[in-house]
Amino acid sequence: MFTALHTRSIAAMAAAGTLLSSGLGRAQGVPATNGGAPTAPAPVAPPVTAPSADTLAAPLASPDAAAGAAAGLDHMTAATAILPHDLSPWGMFMAASPVVQAVMIGLALASVATWTIFLAKSLELSKAKRKARASLAALEQARSLTQAAESIGFEKTPATAFLRAVIAEAHQSADAPSQDGLKERAASRLERIEAAEGRRMMRGTGILASIGSTAPFVGLFGTVWGIMVSFIGIAKSQTTNLAVVAPGIAEALLATAIGLVAAIPAVVIYNGFARSIGGYRAQLGDSSAAVLRLLSRDMDRRALPRAVSKAAE
Repeated sequence: MFTALHTRSIAAMAAAGTLLSSGLGRAQGVPATNGGAPTAPAPVAPPVTAPSADTLAAPLASPDAAAGAAAGLDHMTAATAILPHDLSPWGMFMAASPVVQAVMIGLALASVATWTIFLAKSLELSKAKRKARASLAALEQARSLTQAAESIGFEKTPATAFLRAVIAEAHQSADAPSQDGLKERAASRLERIEAAEGRRMMRGTGILASIGSTAPFVGLFGTVWGIMVSFIGIAKSQTTNLAVVAPGIAEALLATAIGLVAAIPAVVIYNGFARSIGGYRAQLGDSSAAVLRLLSRDMDRRALPRAVSKAAE
């Protein structure tokens, strides 16, 4: 049994040797035999080599491509050079055109005027309302024009002006044959004083109305002008790169933003003052009515003794 196995292994090794010899012969171009007859050698494929970096870069090495690349590099360098380094609001203001800068300065001054009027008019209106409340309380407690004048004093207030006007009209009408028209004449005087005081209190608020209505359009003018200048610059530079276009458009839009910053507070403050001044004029109307009531009482008190004396005669 061992002998048979040994014989089989020797035969397998011989067959493997034959196959190995045949493969080496084919690789070296030696024709193999098939039963003694030569066979044609198998074609050998050419070696495959990877393209080198020089081969891949060969199309870019042409003179036109090199010139185009150099021009593009110079153009990008120039575009980078004209970009502003500071894109903050102050930097964009400094980089804007003179017309846009003038628009921004005007809107900034309008905003300063708005807040100045707000502070000044708020203090003035608050003081006037406080005095009007105190004067109205004094008029409500008085029993005659003389007592009311003594309570209010000589302080310069609308109530003082009301009392002086009524007393002056009473003195001027003292020699009139009838006192029936005294109240109408006194009411006319009070109405004019009330209207003048309302106009005085409204002084300055017209600027707020003008700023609120015109500031957005002024800012829009600055934006249109800035965008026009930006497009002219784009046409001259012959580029649509966003890094070149965006700063000029941002500078132009800054004018609209400043216009809105100036207009919105002006409109809000104007509406607030309109309501507050309306309430103040209502207080003046109450004071005027109180003075007319005092005049009516004094007329009745003076008319009664005069009627009695006439009857006695």
